[in-house]
Amino acid sequence: MNSFNTDEDTHKVLRKYNQVKVSIFTFNQSRYPRINRESLLPVAKTATGEHEAWYPPGHGDVYESFYNSGLLQKFLDQGKEYMFVSNIDNMGANVDLNILNFLLNPQSKTAAPEFVMEVTDKTRADVKGGTLVEYRGKLRLLEIAQVPKDFVDEFKSVNKFRIFNTNNLWIKLDAVRRVIEDKTIHMEIIVNPKTMDDGTNIIQLETAVGAAIKSFEGAMCVNVPRSRFLPVKTSSDLLLVMSNLYSLKTGQLTMSPKRSFPSVPLVKLGTSFTKVKEFLWRFASIPNVLELDHLTVSGDVTFGKGVTLKGTVIIIANHGERIDIPPGAILENKIVSGNLRILDH
Repeated sequence: MNSFNTDEDTHKVLRKYNQVKVSIFTFNQSRYPRINRESLLPVAKTATGEHEAWYPPGHGDVYESFYNSGLLQKFLDQGKEYMFVSNIDNMGANVDLNILNFLLNPQSKTAAPEFVMEVTDKTRADVKGGTLVEYRGKLRLLEIAQVPKDFVDEFKSVNKFRIFNTNNLWIKLDAVRRVIEDKTIHMEIIVNPKTMDDGTNIIQLETAVGAAIKSFEGAMCVNVPRSRFLPVKTSSDLLLVMSNLYSLKTGQLTMSPKRSFPSVPLVKLGTSFTKVKEFLWRFASIPNVLELDHLTVSGDVTFGKGVTLKGTVIIIANHGERIDIPPGAILENKIVSGNLRILDH
């Protein structure tokens, strides 16, 4: 599913797969007008043009847009039973045949679930992830945007809520058709405040795909290994997937067996690393992070070739200062600050 922002770029990428004997289908989600926060009127003046005045209304729109595209009926006519939905930035998401077998061959006499959500154990890096609660006998997705400010700390607690939604979902196709045609699909509206480039304060009304869990019969969650949730949303995430922590096998990223514990290091790179071009320039090679627990980097910092990071490493270059981590350096439980320049001669 694309939005009007990504559709053209997606089709450019897909051209190189024209000779592959796999059918790839795309469809566009809806676009909604942004709403002026003061007047509560649409920012858009016309139904066309004014690109910035419109927005894609979140991945909860997948049900309606999939149905309207005609692809849902097409796949049902082909005898397809389930669809697997995941975020495109989740490098750990793939079709798990064990889960599929569970859906197609249920062990009990009850009907197979119409909706299965993959969840995994929450860590310090996942405190903002949506979780599941039970309300009136139905599972419901609770997102941080729906939590009152006074309860946010409780929501983030790894003791109170021990699992979070990976957004890997298995959904029965005929059930999707039923809830759309019967208009029985319900998802909570998330109010997302934003500011446009011209300074206009606006709100976007969005929905989350997992919030529809309460609209399906026999919905359940499955606790899966952390390896099935590997999102790349920031340069901090990119550092990990490019490192020796992972290797690519048959199209799937797997964690190195040399990592002595299964948790992923917590990495926080500063604003100097935000852009991919800048990020790549600052690393002569990606450091060895097999024994890293926590990395924080702030300011003008570069890394030479063959650097190894272990334990907790904090590197801070204050304004006007620069730190060059020398090639082959091994930093273990270190705090580095001040100036450290390496000049070519």
